Amino acid sequence: MAQIKSWTVSDELWAKVEPLIPRKERVADRKYQRRPGAGRKPMAARQVFSAIVYVLRTGMQWKALPRAFGSASAVHQYFQDWQEAGFFLKLWQAGLAEYDGMQGIAWEWQSIDGAMSKAPLATECVGPNPTDRGKKGTQAKLVGRRPWRPAIARRQRGQRA
Repeated sequence: MAQIKSWTVSDELWAKVEPLIPRKERVADRKYQRRPGAGRKPMAARQVFSAIVYVLRTGMQWKALPRAFGSASAVHQYFQDWQEAGFFLKLWQAGLAEYDGMQGIAWEWQSIDGAMSKAPLATECVGPNPTDRGKKGTQAKLVGRRPWRPAIARRQRGQRA
C-alpha cells in the first residue's frame, strides 16, 4: 500500500497556486551580465513551493530540508521574499474564498479571542509556587504554631558579646 504524503503538491493545487506566485522584476536601467556557467540558476517555482509546504507540514528546521528539494538556504530566501511580497496572504485569501464558495462560511458566528492573562482567583486555590519553597522570604508561616527559632541563641552582627 502506498504511503500518503501530506506534503506533496498535486497538479490541481499547483494550478491554483501558480498564478499567485510573485515574479522577480528586472530593473530596466541595469545591465545584467551572467557569464556562461557562472552562478546558480534560479530554482523552479513549483520545486520551491513543494519544499516550503514540506517544511511547514513537517515542522522541521529549514537547515534539515532534504537535498532532494534543493538548497535549504535558497528555499528559505524564496520563502522570505514571497512572504514580503504578500504571496501567503493572497494564497490564504484565495483558499478562504474557495471554501466560502463550496461550504459557505457563517461570518456572523466568527469570533476571535486573544486574551492571554493569569487567572486572578487561581492563586487562592493553588497555593504558593513550588519553585519558591527554598527561598527564605517567600516561605509561608505555619498557622497556629509559634515561629521557629534555633535552640541556641546566637548574637547578631553588631551586638556585643
